[in-house]
Amino acid sequence: MKQYRTLLFDVDDTILDFKAAEALALRLLFEDQNIPLTDEMKTQYQTINQGLWRAFEEGNITRDEVVNTRFSALFKEFDYEADGALLEQKYRSFLEEGHQLIDGAFDLISSLQHQFDLYIVTNGVSRTQYKRLRDSGLFPFFKDIFVSEDTGFQKPMKEYYDYVFERIPQFSAEHTLLIGDSLTADIKGGQLAGLDTCWVNPDTKPNESEIMPTYEIRKLEELYHILNIEHTVSC
Repeated sequence: MKQYRTLLFDVDDTILDFKAAEALALRLLFEDQNIPLTDEMKTQYQTINQGLWRAFEEGNITRDEVVNTRFSALFKEFDYEADGALLEQKYRSFLEEGHQLIDGAFDLISSLQHQFDLYIVTNGVSRTQYKRLRDSGLFPFFKDIFVSEDTGFQKPMKEYYDYVFERIPQFSAEHTLLIGDSLTADIKGGQLAGLDTCWVNPDTKPNESEIMPTYEIRKLEELYHILNIEHTVSC
């Protein structure tokens, strides 16, 4: 089995439960605006938000365009006038409080730190990601954190990974594994950068793309087998 030395972890829905943090932040935002948050609004928000982030990954729009227009676009769909940038600031303050962990994440990361060099590779807003990682207790286990906002590039751009590689001492692509939940950002980006990849797919979503990960797992604990290390479950 291949021996890895460096592990690059995505954050959202890989080690931190972004869905839970997002759901709470949306509820608090709508409560703040005194507007009922319906299931239809939640669904429409997901459609708008995912489309904007996909455009960002493809390099068609900036991160600021994503975050500052998604709420104005959403509210417009339901005939509300809204300041997208102001709503983003409020939403961001709520989202920053969300640091729920994916099952098994703390045990995994805290144990791997002794045998591997761990790094964070994430798209998003730097302040938010740093705060959530600190509040989750995971922050000290990583040697460095690379947020797209700070690099000037984003996943899956090869330039993003070039930026990361230049800042990892004695970096070797052959001995590096990228772990993430997004086929289009993490797995595709890792492949463009010449890395082995591990797709975290807890819901067993079908892969209907041409993007083929090196490994696919449902639970984080499956990484122990891929990394060829023993995992002792404490009682």
